[in-house]
Amino acid sequence: MISSDLFPYVAGLAVIATAAYWLSSQRPNLSSIPAVGPTGLISSYVGAYDYLRNAPKVLQRGYNKYKSSVFRVPYYDKWVVVVSSPQLVDDLRQSKDEDLSAILGFGQVFAAPWTLGRGFIDSDYHTKVIQSAMTRSITARFIDIRDEVAAAFEDEIKLPGDDWVAVPALGTILRVISRASNRLFVGLPLCRDPDYQLLAVSFSMGVMTSAKKINLFPNFLKPLVGPWLTNLPRDLERAKKHLVPIIEERLRLEEEHGPNWAERPNDLISWLLEYAKGEERTPHMLTQRMLIVNFLAIHTSANSFTQALFHLAQGPEYVEPLREELEAAIAEEGWTKSAMGKCIKLDSFLRESQRYTGASAVNINRIVVNPNGFTFSDGTHIPHGTFMAAATHATHHDDQNYENPDEFDGFRFAKMRGNDEDRESIKFQMVTPDVKYLSFGLGRHACPGRFFAVNELKLMLAYILQHYDVKLEGPRPPTEWFGTLAAANRSAKVEFRKRQT
Repeated sequence: MISSDLFPYVAGLAVIATAAYWLSSQRPNLSSIPAVGPTGLISSYVGAYDYLRNAPKVLQRGYNKYKSSVFRVPYYDKWVVVVSSPQLVDDLRQSKDEDLSAILGFGQVFAAPWTLGRGFIDSDYHTKVIQSAMTRSITARFIDIRDEVAAAFEDEIKLPGDDWVAVPALGTILRVISRASNRLFVGLPLCRDPDYQLLAVSFSMGVMTSAKKINLFPNFLKPLVGPWLTNLPRDLERAKKHLVPIIEERLRLEEEHGPNWAERPNDLISWLLEYAKGEERTPHMLTQRMLIVNFLAIHTSANSFTQALFHLAQGPEYVEPLREELEAAIAEEGWTKSAMGKCIKLDSFLRESQRYTGASAVNINRIVVNPNGFTFSDGTHIPHGTFMAAATHATHHDDQNYENPDEFDGFRFAKMRGNDEDRESIKFQMVTPDVKYLSFGLGRHACPGRFFAVNELKLMLAYILQHYDVKLEGPRPPTEWFGTLAAANRSAKVEFRKRQT
């Protein structure tokens, strides 16, 4: 007979075992896919804990062992099938939406039903907005974005003399990117409103924080814990105070003068109204969509740029070549998108930083939605409901893809462009993904906002080069990992001073 003292523990173990058995019966059968780590009913959760703490190392082990195929790793809410072969990664690129869902894959990573709203899963029309109207407007709005970058840095970095001043890196960059992005999204004066600026940053970071917590729970518990672990309702109400009056006025003017009225602002609200249908045209849903686009624009870009800033502060040998190239381009083209296009070394520096310290150890997240599963070109069959992703970090640090991959070489991709004929080629530009460079995804579902993001990051780095000297207080701050997600160090500072001529 079980002692009364032991009964709670035995009962707890019984509940855990029952839940684990039930969960295993709900998951796709992946027994034919080799696993990294334990696969037992309970022991797989030990592997999930190891994956949570050491995802890059676990993935590297799998990549080294199963480089020409696929393998699986355990997470708390699922098994993840990782694709490591370039040929099979290309299969992901060519896959059809009726076979593999990118929106469901992205939505699962970020626990979208609770952190971004069900509308994100039900309709990703914002993707078309970003791919078309927003991307087309970069040239016309470039000077506005440049103006906001300059104003934001001047407000954020106060340098009374010629002394060095230590600045919190990530927090500063988040606020600069929030302002620069929202200069395009909502314009003046709202992009500079302190409460709206803080909201855009806190929401973007909050999505990540909430998603990390929610994804620690099994799928059947997420609907219960998700509403308690998200700030979406609170942030949505806060955003509506700023945006609803503007949206209601736009809807009124559109009703009076038609969708292309003469003085219609060239901003995100107007672009969303071009594509939004039915309920999506309500102020509530449009406000939620504005928050979604802010998250997409701010979080990853801020992390990418902060990592690049660490590389610049650690590598003073890059400063003069970058400045010379920048000044030559501006002398020829002025502060324009065309000038940024001529800055090949600048582009290379940012692309190399993203290769070296990307935002995630995996990318190209997909869920098999075809009831019959998905079969790769090598015959490997993946059942319906499986979550898949490509091994981004391992691919970027593979010596068969890059020479000395564990060394940062800021001009790596500029050198790859080679002769004058290749210098204008898009092949090695930051915006161009391929099977060896996966930071922006691949194929039809590659990051739609990468054209805006890259130009924004170039502008920011150009402004820093033109106006400041930078250095690190100590060694390069380590990247902070949580599972497969990588973040720029939150507490690190970079020292700034006025540029010395």
